[in-house]
Amino acid sequence: MVHNDVLRSVRYMLDISDKKVVEIIKLGGMDVTLADVIAWLDKKEQDDEGFVRCPDEVMAHFLDGLVIFKRGKDESRPPLPIEVPVTNNIIMKKLRVAFELKEDDLHAILKAADFPVSKPELSALFRKVGHNNYRECGDQLLRNFLKGLTLRVRG
Repeated sequence: MVHNDVLRSVRYMLDISDKKVVEIIKLGGMDVTLADVIAWLDKKEQDDEGFVRCPDEVMAHFLDGLVIFKRGKDESRPPLPIEVPVTNNIIMKKLRVAFELKEDDLHAILKAADFPVSKPELSALFRKVGHNNYRECGDQLLRNFLKGLTLRVRG
């Protein structure tokens, strides 16, 4: 899934301003300008002229910043290196951590979006790459997860 869509979706879900998105990315350890964020949040499609793709590094810092924004900074742990490239699986993992979601919560979120997933299928998304049961998270699953999470957060 295009990172711009994820950024827009999370921004809408939390009902935050563009300035707050800049602050969240900064919490994750990267400085960006408000103009950059506005360009990434623009509703242009990938094929449109003037489309500016949100880079992997920015998405990684945004997701790390989101965890800090939602849960607070854990001073007892050293900062983890950013995970690049940012896959749909990593996005799901970081959102799960940021919103403190358990397995039952994940099932309820996907069910609310009319996209039920079995327990083994869901746990396979959170396995390490290379594990026998690892499964890549598709765009449709991530899109429905974001939709269900938005329903949960915004009501």
